[in-house]
Amino acid sequence: MELRDAIRSRHMRRSFSTEALEPALIDSLLDLARRAPSAGNTQAVGFVVLDRPDLVTRYWDTTLPAEGETSRRSRFRWPGLLDAPALVLVTTDSQRYLNRYSEDDKAKTGRGQSLDRWPVPYWWVDAGAVIQNLLLLVSEANLGACLFGPFDHEATLVQEFGLDRGRRIVATIAIGYPLHDDEPGRSANRPRPQLTDVVIRPQARDGSEQR
Repeated sequence: MELRDAIRSRHMRRSFSTEALEPALIDSLLDLARRAPSAGNTQAVGFVVLDRPDLVTRYWDTTLPAEGETSRRSRFRWPGLLDAPALVLVTTDSQRYLNRYSEDDKAKTGRGQSLDRWPVPYWWVDAGAVIQNLLLLVSEANLGACLFGPFDHEATLVQEFGLDRGRRIVATIAIGYPLHDDEPGRSANRPRPQLTDVVIRPQARDGSEQR
C-alpha cells in the first residue's frame, strides 16, 4: 500500500476479531513507529503491550468495569472494541527531556532547567509523531486500530501495570483484525475544512504574496 493510500484509508475501527496477533508482528510495527522525530533525539516514547487475553481483560476491568446491570460496560456503544486482541499504551517521560537538555550539547538552551522552559511540551509532540506512524503502519498491514485516551483512569493504569510513576500514558491504541460491521464514531461525519482554511501564506513585507 502506498503511503498516500494509507493516509487516505486510515480511520478508527471499533469492532475487532478476537484472532490473536503474533508478538513478532506487533514488535515490528512498534520498531518502525518509534522511528519518528524526537526533540534532541531524546527518544522518550515507550510502549506497554497488552497482547494476552488476561492483560486485555485487566485493562478493561480497570477502565470499564463490568459489575452490575447498570455498569458503563453494559451500556458501552462499541462492545466490539473490547474484542481487540492487543492494546498498546503509548507513554512518554518529560524528565527524560530535562536530562537530555542538561547535557553539554544542549545545556545552553536552558531547556534542561525546568519543564516551564518548554513553551511547547515536546514530550507530547514527539509521542504524537510516533502514534501517527503506528496508525499508518497498522493500516498498511491491513489491520485496524482505534486510538483513545486513558483520561481519568491514567493513575489507576500506571498502578495496575507497574509503570514508573514519572511516565505518562499518552493514549491507548487497540489493534487487531477489523470486522466489517464497524459503527463509526460520533465525529466521523464532521467535514474537514477546506485546504484554503488551514494553509496560510503570509504576504511579503512589501505587500506582495510570497511564492
